[in-house]
Amino acid sequence: MEKNTRSIRIDCPKLLITRNESDLQWLIGSPFFPPLTIISTFRCIHSNSSGPDFPKESEEIRTLLLKGFDVIGALIVGKSDPEKTAARAVEAARKLKKLLTGTTKLENEETIGAVADPDTGDIRFFLSETESSTNFELVNPVSYGDNPEKFVWESGCLLLCQLPIKLPVCYPANKPSDAESIFSRAIEAVIAKFKDPNVVYLVKASNRASLDVVQPVILRGSELGFDAAVANIELLDEAAQNSEKKLLRCAHFCLKSKSTSQLLSAENADIIQISVLLNRSEKSPKCSAPAVEYFPAMDETRLLIVDFKLEVLCYAVQGIPLMHAISKLIIPGLIDQLISMKKMNLPYLLTQHPELHPYHFCPPGIAHPVTVIYELNYGETEMKQVDARRSLHLRLGLPFDRPLLRIANSLDLSIKSRSSNLSTRKAGSSLLKDVHIGIPGSGVSGGSVSLVQGSYEYYHYLQDGFDDSGWGCAYRSLQTIISWFRLQHYSSVDVPSHREIQQSLVDIGDKDPAFIGSREWIGAIELSFVLDKLLGVSCKVINVRSGSEVPEKCRELALHFETQGTPIMIGGGVLAYTLLGVDYNEATGECAFLILDPHYAGSDDVKKIVNGGWCGWKKSVNSKGKSFFLQDKFYNLLLPQRPNMV
Repeated sequence: MEKNTRSIRIDCPKLLITRNESDLQWLIGSPFFPPLTIISTFRCIHSNSSGPDFPKESEEIRTLLLKGFDVIGALIVGKSDPEKTAARAVEAARKLKKLLTGTTKLENEETIGAVADPDTGDIRFFLSETESSTNFELVNPVSYGDNPEKFVWESGCLLLCQLPIKLPVCYPANKPSDAESIFSRAIEAVIAKFKDPNVVYLVKASNRASLDVVQPVILRGSELGFDAAVANIELLDEAAQNSEKKLLRCAHFCLKSKSTSQLLSAENADIIQISVLLNRSEKSPKCSAPAVEYFPAMDETRLLIVDFKLEVLCYAVQGIPLMHAISKLIIPGLIDQLISMKKMNLPYLLTQHPELHPYHFCPPGIAHPVTVIYELNYGETEMKQVDARRSLHLRLGLPFDRPLLRIANSLDLSIKSRSSNLSTRKAGSSLLKDVHIGIPGSGVSGGSVSLVQGSYEYYHYLQDGFDDSGWGCAYRSLQTIISWFRLQHYSSVDVPSHREIQQSLVDIGDKDPAFIGSREWIGAIELSFVLDKLLGVSCKVINVRSGSEVPEKCRELALHFETQGTPIMIGGGVLAYTLLGVDYNEATGECAFLILDPHYAGSDDVKKIVNGGWCGWKKSVNSKGKSFFLQDKFYNLLLPQRPNMV
């Protein structure tokens, strides 16, 4: 039966549709969003002969999914009866949600069951309004949001709670098997403390969230509200004024006015910091000495100290009152993370404890952060860590040739101001980053734009007080390319100087020692040698006989930016440029090239660079019939390849 009064809104760039029948994905939404809004999908990766392995799935998703987001349905790829398939999807989603929330019955919760055709990719969405309902209503229309980050972060913020715990565990020396049960009881006691009336939650604005002085607020456990479900919490608007601290909106700690140029994203979101303290004395007017309780051990006892470094990140809208943000988001987040770490510690309780640390990531294609707990006893290149990341890439639909979930790519939640387009060098000065963002379009009618993926630094003539005018353009293009690999965390190698580049070529035997310190040009082949030696990066080189042939390579260049995403060096004669993208109309053949020109010798002023044409689109043939690429020059195009690493 079709129901036209409701609609599905999809605010994720893509659903992870595959051609594998019975492939299942969990649909992610939020109680803070309009009903039936899908913000992301997680692929089900654990299954058995009877279907999803729900305990394993719930364990991993409980860690991965921030509080403030929920499983709101499931999608199954299949060609069998759509309504029956949708019923299976709804049943699976409800089973998972019960495990995630620890409930046995879901009261009046709408659940989406989606069915995707493996051949066409067409998706039909069905809705089950309650757990007892046997009707599945086909929902139309389906709308797609064009800016998921804006949708999530325009009124959203992050709550951060960092809590180190040193947990002592005493167990009888003659009965070490009791250690596990004693440890479990100690964890339960810590969990109970989170809701203790004497616990104090100190709430303050992150220093980087606002220049305004916002006084911290203290809420006691007795002031929190644990009864209302998140979906039933009344959000307060800006007009709501309340003197009670517990009813202050999260917006109280958020930036009051944001720059219009500031991108809406998890990286730029307001962060509210919450600390957990224990206050036993409350406001007692009497002075009293500290009390010590002594519990003598009847038998010989061993002492274990288990270290936990909890770091919980939650999503909230700015209108939610503080009392509910803490009780319904932060506290459940702390409990879930503590239980997850407890399970990871149990097998090693009497041996070497794993060093566990939560990290938060916002990989491309997902508008919200995810949390991962890594075991730091293992190096990032050891197979246990590599396999863990591969599993996460599979669940999140991420490519397997990019280190998106390595620690260096985690969100920086430290208290410091963010800079929008500056990068710091070893000497402490700053380099411009991503200068192509926001430049005018190419003017190609009906073209398809393919751009560099990720950040880079702009290297050009005369930087660092080093005069390389007339000979150093290829060196500068190489430095820009290497900066891209650094900023994407493929390598920690410093961007080399001209002399270090020359030394590398001498070391591999390509040049004589006299080359070091010279002003000799280098080209695509030398750049490929240096990238291989310093980064282990392989390159593809395209040769064209004249500038008129460069546009013929547009399709191949577009494919490079879509699959590899690295900057390209174009060398012709004694000139070298960095190519950041192409705009190509396949039907007409019209094309333009996004050129970053290393010959610029002025100050690092974005406006001056863009207005001067040092970073901008160059048409293959301009309005005067002239080509950017010279007809009588032989050109080499260096296409660096991404290393195949997770």
